[in-house]
Amino acid sequence: MRTADARPAAPEPAVAENPGSEDAAADPGSVSVHPASPPTAVNPVRWPDVAAVPRTSWPRRKATEAVVRGALRGLPVRVRFAGGDTLGLGGPLLDVHDPAAFHARVGTGGLVGFGESYMAGEWDAPDPVAVLTVLAAHAADLVPARLQRLRRLWALRHPHDERNTPDGSRSNISRHYDLSNDLFALFLDDTLTYSSAVFRGFPASRDRLAAAQHRKIDRLLDLADVGHGTRLLEIGTGWGELALRAAARGARVTSLTLSREQRALALERVRAAGLDDRVSIELCDYREARGTYDAVVSVEMMEAVGAEFWPAYFRTLDERLAPGGRVALQAITMPHERMLASRDTFTWIHKYVFPGGLIPSTRAIEETVRDHTRLGLARRDAFGAHYAETLRLWRERFTERAEEVEALGFDETFRRLWTFYLAYSEAGFRAGYLDVQQYLFTKENPAR
Repeated sequence: MRTADARPAAPEPAVAENPGSEDAAADPGSVSVHPASPPTAVNPVRWPDVAAVPRTSWPRRKATEAVVRGALRGLPVRVRFAGGDTLGLGGPLLDVHDPAAFHARVGTGGLVGFGESYMAGEWDAPDPVAVLTVLAAHAADLVPARLQRLRRLWALRHPHDERNTPDGSRSNISRHYDLSNDLFALFLDDTLTYSSAVFRGFPASRDRLAAAQHRKIDRLLDLADVGHGTRLLEIGTGWGELALRAAARGARVTSLTLSREQRALALERVRAAGLDDRVSIELCDYREARGTYDAVVSVEMMEAVGAEFWPAYFRTLDERLAPGGRVALQAITMPHERMLASRDTFTWIHKYVFPGGLIPSTRAIEETVRDHTRLGLARRDAFGAHYAETLRLWRERFTERAEEVEALGFDETFRRLWTFYLAYSEAGFRAGYLDVQQYLFTKENPAR
């Protein structure tokens, strides 16, 4: 198994990364808040914005504290501040070990600061998913309406160099998927499938995850009517399981990826299965795809495209599909109003996990298809609860294998980052803030 450099590079500084610094410089009464004894030793070279608590003025920090405490008092959680009081209506526990640093980060970085505070060990929770589920369920009203209207003034903006141009997409994809094949293998199942499974029932168990991933893949291939002789285009290879399964049906598969590490391992798996004559895996941007296909399948790829390029993505599906062909698409979605409110905001997920992406709404998907393609919507099925269970199994496995993650060269800050990412995502699905859809689009054959 190939392994990429297992030492994550220091996150690149973002535009307006630390908006509180200007505030502090302008205010002679500002202070730099540092925890007396950080719970987590953070490498300042690798994680500069986690290692250093942002400078913030006393008025700003107190205003943040007032807003945060006001929001927490009315939530079904129990938030315990070190050396202070406990807030909330009761429920899952959140322990704030360093209130001053916590409020400084949230006050300057919002949810980015909230995530960085977890990475730094300034807060923790016995059950982070339960806490984050409560927060996700109240995401629309955590910030008072009057401050929501001022969002443009305080929300961080996307760095220009993370736009999903062809060059930008290669960089963005590499920052996540080229971390290390061995890392992903530690917590995924043997199929190496990194998208929602479809289970027969709940609660899901790890020994059934591979079968549930095959069930998901087979459902997509059935929707696209993939069988013997089908010319199939897959946009987003992953580690090759869908391509292998389609080829086993007799299809001829062209699969596109921008991840060199994924492609290398997927090619190894294709050769090991003896399917070299039916599967071609190309290091290629979707916009550079050529040829005509009977079917196109794309699994959780749209989220990485960026709203600016959604029309180009769907036009590619349309242009590559032969008349009478079918497109099977799997995509994570969020409510349309929340998507509009957050589409221009630079989030913790953008900074540390998936640069340049945006989760669409079902309305955004369907309107883009309607306005920019000749494809017709034939079917849509939602199964968000299945993604929550998939993420739970990944998160539990990742936690169990923490020592092996460390042995690959990933430090404690990275492990907290990844734990937070998996818990944060699971909470989104459990709260109903996120969903996942399988779509079938068809293209009429004018000759019939």
